[in-house]
Amino acid sequence: MLSIKKYAAIDIGSNAVRLLISNIIEEKGKPVQFKKNSLVRVPIRLGADVFIKQKISKENTQRILDTMLAFKLLMKSHKVVKYKACATSAMRESTNGKKIVDLVFENSGISIDVIEGEEEAAIIAATDLNKFIDDNKTYLYVDVGGGSTEFTIIHRGKQTASKSFKIGTVRLLNDMVKKEAWEELQEWITTIVKPYDKIDVLGSGGNINKIFKISGKALGKPLTYFYLTSYYNMLQSYSYEERITELSLNQDRADVIIPAMRIYLSAMKWSRSKYIYVPKIGLADGIIKSIYFETVSSNTQ
Repeated sequence: MLSIKKYAAIDIGSNAVRLLISNIIEEKGKPVQFKKNSLVRVPIRLGADVFIKQKISKENTQRILDTMLAFKLLMKSHKVVKYKACATSAMRESTNGKKIVDLVFENSGISIDVIEGEEEAAIIAATDLNKFIDDNKTYLYVDVGGGSTEFTIIHRGKQTASKSFKIGTVRLLNDMVKKEAWEELQEWITTIVKPYDKIDVLGSGGNINKIFKISGKALGKPLTYFYLTSYYNMLQSYSYEERITELSLNQDRADVIIPAMRIYLSAMKWSRSKYIYVPKIGLADGIIKSIYFETVSSNTQ
């Protein structure tokens, strides 16, 4: 017996807002499959408001309301049966975040969960990482966002430590990250990796996905520290405009890609890692999984 349902995840980040629609394929006697059906990304960049002025502007409030209404209609057209919407650091830190969550619900009926950094890290780490990891290895999983970056140690297939730091691409772009935050991150990484001889980095987020795509590497093959450093230096030799016109980067990617690479390279350096694997998963994938497993557990109770 084959069952195919559509679930959706809305990820309201500090740099962009995403709607992921996935097919949940269940067949008796086989493991459930999660197949991406559609992904829509709108670069609203809430973090640029919040990290500087502590609140989301009127213009971006309206853009969020319009986007959520559009997402609601898309989910209806796709016949999505369940969805979950999560907002991260920008909404969490804005003084008018609660008001916007209420406005979204009034306007579109979409209920938004504003989640903490640790919960975000847990949702991301619960994605289908098993496909990408070797149980005999140790990894530092780095998910770079606009407002924060989540770090998780995975040793022999199990998560042993996880922490969220307020170091993100939009914050860095606006010079909002103090030297002490970098020092705290360096100390955490160097301490947490000490017991392990060899660490590989797993990187997720739109920027590392873009770099991986440009590299032309086959899925499952890693990028080297040397390649990433060379690419980072090359990007810095271009102006913002040249990155758009000559490197064909979207305008909302052309600026944040450099601070994102700085975070990945720092994580690799401090963990003494030569390789970064890019599994192409993130918060939205984790949200889809959490909806499915919540449904399964409530059905078995």
